[in-house]
Amino acid sequence: MGQFIDLKAADGHASPVYVAQPAGAAKGGVVVIQEIFGVNSHIQSVADFYAAHGYLAVAPAIFQRVKPGVDLGYSQDDMGAGMALKTAVEALPSPGVMQDIQAAIQHASQAGKVGIVGFCYGGLLTWRSACELDGLSAAAPYYGGGMTTPDEIARKPKVPVQAHFGDQDHWIPLDSVEAFKKAHPQVEVHIYHANHGFNCDQRGSYDAPSAKLAQQRTLEFFARHLG
Repeated sequence: MGQFIDLKAADGHASPVYVAQPAGAAKGGVVVIQEIFGVNSHIQSVADFYAAHGYLAVAPAIFQRVKPGVDLGYSQDDMGAGMALKTAVEALPSPGVMQDIQAAIQHASQAGKVGIVGFCYGGLLTWRSACELDGLSAAAPYYGGGMTTPDEIARKPKVPVQAHFGDQDHWIPLDSVEAFKKAHPQVEVHIYHANHGFNCDQRGSYDAPSAKLAQQRTLEFFARHLG
């Protein structure tokens, strides 16, 4: 189990981050980027998972600039609230929450090389982080909503990327995933027979075989690039 601490971004804004420590010496750092539901029990469990595999895991609260203390579930009402918060975050003046993610990367770097993993909206922010931020060695976005739009495809990653998508994801059409793959042949793209949110065991779309395989691939990917 981890704990929340406050981290200050470059502009002085303080945000809580959930930090999970490995049992022994850290193999590196992993920044975990939330879905639109906040740093809830699921995202904390993801951070705990990476800590259990030897990484210093850091999960920043990326909605803090628009609403403190966001901790949502997965009901339709929660979905609506989360979408509204995402819209508010996207409307922030640049660099917005990217500076909070940068602060999390900096904190994680005390453990060595840093990877980043994110889900849903966090997948999109993970892709942007791979293209814009400093201090990363690898990035693994999961079903990043909006990540396969032309504007996002136009970005160029600075670090190795392993991307995970579901072939039944109505938020991310497969033809857009194919366009992403074509534009970024160096990116390792995996497609699962699953829906959006397949990694989250608190969602109806959870798919255990896909989640387990994606976790295994991500751990191997991080082992290659953070070791």
